[in-house]
Amino acid sequence: MRIIYLNGQYISETEGKVSVFDRGFLFSDSVYEVVSVLDGKLVDFDGHVRRLARSLGELGIKGAPDADGWLGICRELVARNDVEEGMIYWQVTRGAPADRDFVFPPAYTAPTILAFTQSRALADNPSAKTGIRVITLPDLRWGRADIKTTQLLYASLMKNEAIAQGADDAGTLQLGKDGTREG
Repeated sequence: MRIIYLNGQYISETEGKVSVFDRGFLFSDSVYEVVSVLDGKLVDFDGHVRRLARSLGELGIKGAPDADGWLGICRELVARNDVEEGMIYWQVTRGAPADRDFVFPPAYTAPTILAFTQSRALADNPSAKTGIRVITLPDLRWGRADIKTTQLLYASLMKNEAIAQGADDAGTLQLGKDGTREG
């Protein structure tokens, strides 16, 4: 059974529980990072922890482990799960306030902090030797506002910016796939 790190504890993956009101679940109000493991060692840890810190800073999510904290968590997960080759995923959400709201929860709301491993062949993977075929496609994340998903992070960021500027809410101009205004 795989051991995960969740909110300060190392527990079995079946024991891991996150609130249904967690903002990562309700609003995609979270960031993640992935660190590769080769020969039981972390690959480019410093670059990944810097990018995670920058992402957390951009969203104003506080309370996540610092670089030394993440290093300890990763080393412990590698040891407990006997990972020789694979990845460690980190995810930090803004936490689980008492209720669903676009407005950020109070500053004292603890973030949800998750890290887990996945053992898998990276270096000895046939694709690493032969390569893979890739096509390019348009990035639709920003152009598909017509699909109502739980990715509400930007709506939440806009509402909080509106409040910071003395307004009650923010509206958006929705553009169609061709770039023209809809409705």
